[in-house]
Amino acid sequence: MLIWLAPAFALVAALYASVGFAGGSSYTALLVLAGVSLTLVPVISLACNIVVSAGGVVRFARAGHIAWRRNGPLLILSVPLAWIGGRLAISGPMLVMLLGASLSVAGLLLLFGPDRSATRPPADPHSGPGLLAIAIAAPLGLLSGVVGIGGGIFLAPILHLMGWDSARRIAGTAALFILANSAAGIAGQLTKLNDSALMAQAIDWWPLVLAVLIGGQLGSIIGTRHLPPAIIRRVTGLVVLVAAVRLLMAG
Repeated sequence: MLIWLAPAFALVAALYASVGFAGGSSYTALLVLAGVSLTLVPVISLACNIVVSAGGVVRFARAGHIAWRRNGPLLILSVPLAWIGGRLAISGPMLVMLLGASLSVAGLLLLFGPDRSATRPPADPHSGPGLLAIAIAAPLGLLSGVVGIGGGIFLAPILHLMGWDSARRIAGTAALFILANSAAGIAGQLTKLNDSALMAQAIDWWPLVLAVLIGGQLGSIIGTRHLPPAIIRRVTGLVVLVAAVRLLMAG
């Protein structure tokens, strides 16, 4: 394992966790740039995603930033599709281009699109998620499983543009969405690692999981306590675009 990957993963985890993400897109970019087998990249990224997003869900929930009832329908629709997407075979160049293009759109929307959630008060936690949010949940779950990330990085920009909830509530929703879909996605991806040697190679990357555990905890503390909503939105857009550029350059 390249020695620079662990601190890079910790930094990515801290930055992404501060805005409710887990960093799967940048983990994927870093692994591709490091020359890791594309068979292993989604598994490693999703494992790191689970660790970071689990910590984020706990902290956002304790801070009251997760509306469980509103999120339920999104998970019910997306999780099965994330598992199916994880089982699908996709070529390396197609994976890189698909993820890079999707993240470019998401980052530009966050940076330059109308912001309807920065000063928006929290929505009624007992209300439904809305028809548009429901409509996008399943395809985002499928896309997440295919490219090996949690999907919150796609979901959050759309929810911001909808004015779906307050910025911190959207960050909490993104963290929960990522956790559920990463777990489903890695279950699908593991069905493709039927070679014991490949499984052993994936386990050898455990230091990266430890690195994101530390970075993710620090980032989620910053995000739940210290960042104002406008900063959450802009930082989100920047990290998404950085991930997109890295991936497209690698492709």
